[in-house]
Amino acid sequence: MRYALQRIGQFIIVFLVVTFVVMMATRIGSKDPVRDLAGGQVSESVIEQVKADYPYIERFQGWKTPLQYPFWLKDMLTGDMGWSYAQNQSVVDMFKQRLPATFFIGFWAILIGLLLAVPIGIYSAYRRDGMFDKSSSLTSFGLISMPPLVIAVFLLYFVAIPFDRFPSGTGSYVAPWSDPIGHFNNFFLPALTLGLGLAAVWSRFLRADMITTLQSDFIMLARAKGMSPSRILWGHALRASILSLVTSVALQTSALVGGAVIAEQFFGPKGIGDRLVFAMPASPDAPREAVLKVA
Repeated sequence: MRYALQRIGQFIIVFLVVTFVVMMATRIGSKDPVRDLAGGQVSESVIEQVKADYPYIERFQGWKTPLQYPFWLKDMLTGDMGWSYAQNQSVVDMFKQRLPATFFIGFWAILIGLLLAVPIGIYSAYRRDGMFDKSSSLTSFGLISMPPLVIAVFLLYFVAIPFDRFPSGTGSYVAPWSDPIGHFNNFFLPALTLGLGLAAVWSRFLRADMITTLQSDFIMLARAKGMSPSRILWGHALRASILSLVTSVALQTSALVGGAVIAEQFFGPKGIGDRLVFAMPASPDAPREAVLKVA
């Protein structure tokens, strides 16, 4: 119980510090935060609406900017994440519309990564320094050093374009329970774009842990009892070597949102990543399709 309370306390401190720094960073160099929040080039009526909705933005500026944070924190804790004046829609509703597509891209990417990483990692450790181990190591290092952008380009020109079955940039969200085939066609390449990199990282983690585990006394005892190699690898060694893999899966989950930006731009379907791209203006005075309220 004490450990859980300590972890919760650390999370609260990190959350407050990070969100405060992000809020302050978004205010650096801002000449008109009210107009920035409205979306750049907007009418005066929209500006007045922003001032009415968030009066503390205009009230606390300059050296008083940190005083905006308590108001932001109150809105965030009550579920008010802001309003897109360009789309005339709340940010919460925008997330509800776009989240399913990004969720399934991340879900299938994790599944593809595990389906590739687990057997590769196990067999590489079992046949350590063999031909398969060396070739898989070389491929893994290549994929680890290759950003999702490069993988997406390869899949676009060698899979999406030659095979008309997979959309390129025009994919749409299709629920798996409504159309499984359409769901597969729209989500396979985006998920593969992220899943290949995950598989490369996870296979290296699992290989390293499996090599250590296979040298343990209980594995030698299992071999002495005459157990089959498959039972030793999948029934005993894998269970003892999976901790690093599970930890890495949890840590990589948050990073999938960043990778989803690339996958959604190349193949679709349009999710949170695509919305983040169009929420960024090219210049301080450029209009934005949607604006997330940061402060």
